[in-house]
Amino acid sequence: MKVGFLGAGTWGVSLASILAANGHEVTVWTARKEVADMLNTKREHPKLPHYKISSTITFTTDLKKALTDIDLLVEAVTSLGVRPVFEQVRALTKITCPIVITSKGIEKDSGLLLHEVLAQVMGEECKSQIGCLSGPSMAEEVIQNLPTSVVCSAYERSVMEMILMAFSTPFFRIYPNNDIKGVAFGGAMKNIMAIACGISDGLGYGDNTKAALMTRGLHEMRKLCVTKDCDPMTINGLAGLGDLCVTCLSTFSRNYNFGKLIASGLSPDQARDKIGMVVEGVYACVSALQLGKKANIAVPITEAIYAIVYDKLDPKDAVRALLQREIKEEHL
Repeated sequence: MKVGFLGAGTWGVSLASILAANGHEVTVWTARKEVADMLNTKREHPKLPHYKISSTITFTTDLKKALTDIDLLVEAVTSLGVRPVFEQVRALTKITCPIVITSKGIEKDSGLLLHEVLAQVMGEECKSQIGCLSGPSMAEEVIQNLPTSVVCSAYERSVMEMILMAFSTPFFRIYPNNDIKGVAFGGAMKNIMAIACGISDGLGYGDNTKAALMTRGLHEMRKLCVTKDCDPMTINGLAGLGDLCVTCLSTFSRNYNFGKLIASGLSPDQARDKIGMVVEGVYACVSALQLGKKANIAVPITEAIYAIVYDKLDPKDAVRALLQREIKEEHL
């Protein structure tokens, strides 16, 4: 197939490499000319050193070139970039092929999941073309062909089948799941919990604390997912629990490392600058807190992360407040 690809970050390059290895012709668009020039000449991403990019992948800043005569369009920008990028796409051409969302997030104020943002921008008639790919998949491991299992979903079965065909390899295993909202929601929420785990580790609270944060974080995700009409059981799978585990435990996790840097004394802005890439949990905690307040659902971990990032609450005070919450029966 001829694949148009939006986004040349580490995740984008890793997924584009899978597509190229499967024999597809891939053109990757990035808004930054210096990035396109570097990747075309050096064939190596600066944050994925020692891994050569296939010569069959083309990088360009010409969005129209990336969209011309394609059989599949894949998105790997950022949660904040989905709306403005697809507004550009819509202005250029009508997309008639399947579109795969691989970013993870919830739009601020609207509370829309990213596939819902896409449907709103491109029009309801485009809804049947939309799918998503999510799950525990660190780019640094995917690029090495380390065994990885993820989930795909879509409104139409034929789109799920196309995603399976395009991306599946002996090392990249994909499970289909009909709950597109649940798949997208789990991927967005886990980033908040990873920030919490990074803060906990940075403060030296140990594995017991992190286990509690992950478990209660999963409970928070399941409680809140009903506000988006998700199946809570989806949150127990790869797109929820699986992604939560890898993002809270991996040293490659931007959100985890962001939390750890804050615990070391850096401000949120300083921590983001040091990471040098988008930290999706910073935005997801705003949207998740809005959803919780609207539905009158308590989300204490999300609320604590919001207070640390935006209200400059001391992380130790946030932990103390969580520990002093009223004790209730454990409901799963």
